[in-house]
Amino acid sequence: MPLERFINQALSSWMRQVGPDSDIVLSSRIRLARNFEKYKFPTLFSHEEAKEIIANLEEVLNTADITKFGQMELLKINDLQPLQKLVLVEKHLISPLLAEDSPYGAVLLTENEEVSIMVNEEDHIRIQCLFPGLQLKEALEAANEIDDWLESRIQYAFDEKHGYLTSCPTNVGTGLRASVMMHLPGLILTQQMNRIIPAINQLGLVVRGIYGEGSEALGNIFQISNQITLGKSEEDICRDLKGVVSQLISQERSAREALRKTSNIQLEDRVFRSFGVLSNSRIIESKEAAKCLSDVQLGIDMGYITNMPKNMLTELMISTQPGFLQQYAGGPLRPHERDIRRAALIRERIKMETDKR
Repeated sequence: MPLERFINQALSSWMRQVGPDSDIVLSSRIRLARNFEKYKFPTLFSHEEAKEIIANLEEVLNTADITKFGQMELLKINDLQPLQKLVLVEKHLISPLLAEDSPYGAVLLTENEEVSIMVNEEDHIRIQCLFPGLQLKEALEAANEIDDWLESRIQYAFDEKHGYLTSCPTNVGTGLRASVMMHLPGLILTQQMNRIIPAINQLGLVVRGIYGEGSEALGNIFQISNQITLGKSEEDICRDLKGVVSQLISQERSAREALRKTSNIQLEDRVFRSFGVLSNSRIIESKEAAKCLSDVQLGIDMGYITNMPKNMLTELMISTQPGFLQQYAGGPLRPHERDIRRAALIRERIKMETDKR
């Protein structure tokens, strides 16, 4: 499975699928943090220990396959170019921490990129499963199956009282981070999001931007995830998160319907102005592109635009990121050059769809 397979395609195979409530929920993710019992945590371990952990995982992969999920490819972070690492971050396959600060890190990827296992990041192992739409239960079942398979071959750091032991105390217990990526333009346009976020935080959940902690909510895309990992089961954490997400879906749909009833012509005008910008711009910065893509996706979901694919926002939000733009260009680009290429890529993608009809 060549590295180019993961680097050159903006959309992972799972992203092309339609999941439940996918007009609002772009993806569901489950991440499990685990550590080897006999090694120090990555914050303290030696380079030799880090190499041994990767070697142990390679041996596990060579002796048995997780046939349900297909072949896994091991990519060592030190073997990747900076642009290649950036692309994997932009596709949510590795974290910025693994890309920047883990000289002895690695990632295991399935061909459809539904499963990625980060090695020697903040913990020895971080199992991640990504599913389209609202599918927390399905993603958890997949992650648990991989976890059980690994635990039958690896001795985890586990305490009967505290659960799975992790580098960061906030992950102790289940080691679970469950999150959903949501497109919420209706709640932004009706100015409800600033009221909703504090209420979500009070429920033990956190609202972040598209790339997690410290990132912006570009394109009205928000990541909702749990903060509590100790004292609740994995099923309880996912059920509580799904309950809040279901309420957000209902509120977003109500906000969109309210906009249709009270500001229909203004909303339609906003959608087609943004479509015009994307169709004709020669230079466009990432924030403007994200805003316009959000408007166009809203127009697609509400039926104003009928000749564009349902996953337009997901595809172009990834393929117009700096890493992808430079990967396509074959080397580094200055910010102004990226803005030119971003505009050209979006124009070409829209033209490709309109030419089909």
